Amino acid sequence: MHEIMEAHEARSLEDSRLTLPVAVTLSILAVLVAIATLLGHRASTEEIILQTKATDQWALFQAKNIRLHEMQGFADLLSTLSPDKEKTEALREKYLKEIDRYEQEKDEVSEQAKELEKERESSSRRADRYEAGEVILEIALIICSLTLLTKKRIFWLSGIALGLIGLGTTLSGFLIH
Repeated sequence: MHEIMEAHEARSLEDSRLTLPVAVTLSILAVLVAIATLLGHRASTEEIILQTKATDQWALFQAKNIRLHEMQGFADLLSTLSPDKEKTEALREKYLKEIDRYEQEKDEVSEQAKELEKERESSSRRADRYEAGEVILEIALIICSLTLLTKKRIFWLSGIALGLIGLGTTLSGFLIH
């Protein structure tokens, strides 16, 4: 009976030595999951904002394009309908200058929209990395917690290894520009 008690005490001591490091590891993993979640949400929000801005720029591009075609139509119409050639030519020149201005503005707006789309794509890739890191960290947290149930170190070590992979995946999101 005494031997059973000693074996039980030895097992309890071994279990308690494992509990504290596992609990600390779980706490660290939980904090890392929270950070990865926050980064993923922020990157997703940035992606939505950039997409909205790009859509607005494309709408402005379309409006300028429509206005450009209207000006071209007015210029063509003036050259064919007006009996006073001098006034018509002056008015036509005004419309041709507007056409040039709209063409230049349209190109600028198009470039801005394309740049916003590139930024959105980058933000999307960053969000994907943060979210993948979050998932891996959550899996690491679950596997590590199995240590407390099974008292087997392999789960703790596996959880730490997966946690490092998840941390690396999350940090790789900072490298995307």
